Amino acid sequence: MTFLILFVFLGAATLAMPIAHAILVAAMAAAVSSDRVPFDLLVQQMVAQVQSFPLIAIPFFMLTGSLMMGGKLGQAIVGTLTVMVGRWHGGPAQVSVLSSTLFGGVSGSAVADASAIGSLVMPWHRRLGYPMAFSAASLASAATIDIIIPPSIPMILYAMSANESIGALFYAGILPGLLLCAGFMVACWYVGKRDNLPRESAPTDRAEFRRNLVYSIPAIALPILIIVFLRFGIATPTEVAVLSTLFAGLVSLVIYRDLSLRRLHHAVIEAGLATGVVLMVIMASAAIGWLLTFDQMPQHIVQWVQQNVSAKWIVIALMNAMMLFLGMFIDLPAAVLLLTPVFLPLAQSIGMDTVQLGIMMVVNLAIGLYTPPVGTTLFIASSLAKVKVGETVRAMVPFYLVAFAVLLLVSYVPAVILK
Repeated sequence: MTFLILFVFLGAATLAMPIAHAILVAAMAAAVSSDRVPFDLLVQQMVAQVQSFPLIAIPFFMLTGSLMMGGKLGQAIVGTLTVMVGRWHGGPAQVSVLSSTLFGGVSGSAVADASAIGSLVMPWHRRLGYPMAFSAASLASAATIDIIIPPSIPMILYAMSANESIGALFYAGILPGLLLCAGFMVACWYVGKRDNLPRESAPTDRAEFRRNLVYSIPAIALPILIIVFLRFGIATPTEVAVLSTLFAGLVSLVIYRDLSLRRLHHAVIEAGLATGVVLMVIMASAAIGWLLTFDQMPQHIVQWVQQNVSAKWIVIALMNAMMLFLGMFIDLPAAVLLLTPVFLPLAQSIGMDTVQLGIMMVVNLAIGLYTPPVGTTLFIASSLAKVKVGETVRAMVPFYLVAFAVLLLVSYVPAVILK
């Protein structure tokens, strides 16, 4: 059954079928081909997965991102950071990295981050005479920090699938996300100094800087409030998501004063459509996960590893390789939901903490977002920069080195996973 699922899924994906539909077709093909699978129970498993109360957090976090990113916040963050670091070596690229990190605290979507930040920084970089391939590389890699620092939609999906605490995962993602941010900034500084890249030289408008700084404070405050509320048990993840949406609405209405009924309507529709896609993926992945468990595929993998691989570090390396490979081809929500039931028993068999596994998985899949052939942020950034994808990939080398260094730390140094 497992091989049939894999064969049908790969065939459907090759035909450019949407990932959720490809997963669902593979599940239905496996169910129909076997007289051992109770079809009604399979449907019950699909429906049961989307009736989980914590899933209510997903549309509210998405709505928060739509409200905050659709207004003046982006311009304020970029304007503030341009004054603060734009004159450093590699400063314009560092603005992209820091902007993405701050946006991650209100968005949680790497694709939305790449689009929003890219539309703001790319014209500025082009005006400075910045190498656009390197500009695209810094944006494509930094945008993925969004899914590592809270609020992270992939971590909510992992928590649901692994029966783990959302708050614990959010807290554990802080240090890896900050390490990636710091590492990417060092990479930008190094390349900027090595190649003597242009820097910002325009005089500073202090009044505008102070205004932008005030506008940027909510983006800094929101992720801190989320962590505090979850860490100290003040509110549940679902309640925090609702509160963050109220926070975003009040900030847009009172501070930015750019919240109109039209923009609110657009944000609600955008969040609703995105949530619908995620729920479709959850249902389809639930079917596949249940079928794989029914076929005892995770248990077979654990048995094979225990019989053939003795070193724990090799098991972790194999898991990383598989996650990274699948992350290069499969959408992130689907990858999380498909990989978790497979790797969770394997991680438990070697004594790995489930929170560490979740962070390791998200970091791997984040790297896949800017790795060919399907890297989403890679293509978005290259399109905004109007450069060939191959040029962006060549400029990405320093960022790959940083990302793999952080991945090794997350995989083999549990101390970087805050608890």
